Amino acid sequence: MAKLYFYYSAMNAGKTTTLLQSRHNYTERGMNALVLKPKIDNRSGEGRVRSRIGIEAEATEIDGAVDLYQLVIVKNDESPVHCVLVDEAQFLTAEQVGQLTEVVDRLAVPVLAYGLRTDFLGELFEGSRQLLALSDELREIKTVCHCGRKATMVVRFDSAGNPVRGGDQIQIGGNETYVSMCRLHFKASLESTAP
Repeated sequence: MAKLYFYYSAMNAGKTTTLLQSRHNYTERGMNALVLKPKIDNRSGEGRVRSRIGIEAEATEIDGAVDLYQLVIVKNDESPVHCVLVDEAQFLTAEQVGQLTEVVDRLAVPVLAYGLRTDFLGELFEGSRQLLALSDELREIKTVCHCGRKATMVVRFDSAGNPVRGGDQIQIGGNETYVSMCRLHFKASLESTAP
């Protein structure tokens, strides 16, 4: 039975690496895994998903206007789709998460979505909120804070290395911009920049 899975974590936990391993597992068995990535995340280059450890694969880029259910139908007509893998799923719209439930429920194709749960202020992303609400299975991918505790939060830093307390929810960046921390150090970083 197909399911919608949401693999969530803070940054640097290996979400994309896990996605690429899942893709490899399907491919090795002669099956087609459709990899999707939001166009807004351009760090890996056009039409690519790349992990920090260097492995990569082709991906179909999407934006908020793409109907994912219809996209999977079209791709399935070209070559049978056995699984859909979504990188940076926090950037999906609520409507797109609903479309992914249709892929699972109507097409019987499993969907594995990988993304952040919360932003740099501890707020849910739209896509993550819907995935937490509608997924059949939630799976946390763990990483650690500099203190050794489990990191569950992400802190954004400015170019001078100071924690940021406001701004746009979405700012694409990697290790130069974001650091994963436990809740204790996340709160301390925000307090250290209080006016």
